[in-house]
Amino acid sequence: MISRIDLRGDALPEGPALRDLLPRADFDVQAALEKVRPICEAVHHRGDAALIDFAEKFDGVRLEQVRVPAEALTKALAELDPAVRAALEESIRRARLVHRAQRRSTHTTQVVPGGTVTEKWVPVERVGLYAPGGRSVYPSSVVMNVVPAQEAGVESIALASPAQAEFGGLPHPTILAACALLGVDEVYAAGGATAVAMFAYGTESCPPANMVTGPGNIWVAAAKRYFTGKIGIDAEAGPTEIAILADATADPVHVAADLISQAEHDPLAAAVLVTDSLELAEAVEKELEPQVAATKHIDDRIVPALKGKQSAIVLVDGVEEGLRVVDAYGAEHLEIQTADAAAVADRVRNAGAIFIGPWAPVSLGDYAAGSNHVLPTGGCACHSSGLSVQSFLRGIHIVDYTQDALAEVAHHVVTLAEAEDLPAHGAAIKARFGWKVPEGK
Repeated sequence: MISRIDLRGDALPEGPALRDLLPRADFDVQAALEKVRPICEAVHHRGDAALIDFAEKFDGVRLEQVRVPAEALTKALAELDPAVRAALEESIRRARLVHRAQRRSTHTTQVVPGGTVTEKWVPVERVGLYAPGGRSVYPSSVVMNVVPAQEAGVESIALASPAQAEFGGLPHPTILAACALLGVDEVYAAGGATAVAMFAYGTESCPPANMVTGPGNIWVAAAKRYFTGKIGIDAEAGPTEIAILADATADPVHVAADLISQAEHDPLAAAVLVTDSLELAEAVEKELEPQVAATKHIDDRIVPALKGKQSAIVLVDGVEEGLRVVDAYGAEHLEIQTADAAAVADRVRNAGAIFIGPWAPVSLGDYAAGSNHVLPTGGCACHSSGLSVQSFLRGIHIVDYTQDALAEVAHHVVTLAEAEDLPAHGAAIKARFGWKVPEGK
């Protein structure tokens, strides 16, 4: 059901050579870009009419309007299963605790007497958030997008999720209920690239946004790439990934269950076990069979994901080599199930989120750990972070110098300006001192 990659015995290669040995899904955003280009431009030129036409084409429902009426949000919350409401409320509470602690405060540094640089943090004015609605419904993604934006102080928050024919063209009611719980009343029935284009360009019903965040399929990723430079984006999210670094102390029942938990997202989802224990590898392989048979989404998601080129059991000589492998892989979600797991986790450099030991599975992080589940995929964890309050903040430097503080450093500024053959830069300093440069210190 899942392949093996044996990296034992020989010295592991460095950098890209090691990454090339590891499993990864085919995810060609550039090819998808050419397909979303006309969709995005149709939204640009035709606005809501294009959104309505695309909802009919892609979602099988003809909308009367794109924006969700306020009463639909109220109704969805009133009819929400009390147990689901309680779970969402707890997820929101925990996420607020973690994200509130990420807030940044204004800080002033005195560089010299009379010369200061202040860094203040300003939230973006308006964000468009995306909650997928294809194979599954993700109210948890509503929580993970909205909470950090709210905690950052974003004043205008809009959310889009695909129209659902089953619900008369509205997004899924659980999505709407989550929005209502969070106080988000600007919601649109728009999916995929059309939603990103709506936020980027704006339409008759939806003002343009400064930034778009949220997970999605390859069409969402391609649309984000199309608009990079016009709007801010969080990341071009690819198929979800789990990597587990485990040794002989790990429980194969837990490991198998966690691999399956990510495989059920999508046939392109990646499930990777890195271990120095052949016994564990064999036990996990045996455990996968009955656990897969006992669950849902077997043939359309889980089996294709586990059998795909993006999933594998990677055998290594030891935990040290395993660390090198998971750092080269840069997983979206990385579980450490080894002896002294916390110490091993502390040495990891590249991961979207790290889950330590047997009692912190990825599923906990997906819903109720308090951490954010919008994370970098496709190896991007080597240079990018997951969604956080900082994602919605811009740092602005404020420079405040007195005449004496400028005089002290003026000769250095003029020297560097002339070294770069930019004499007007130096002249802007000289003009303030009667065209004679102070000697400074």
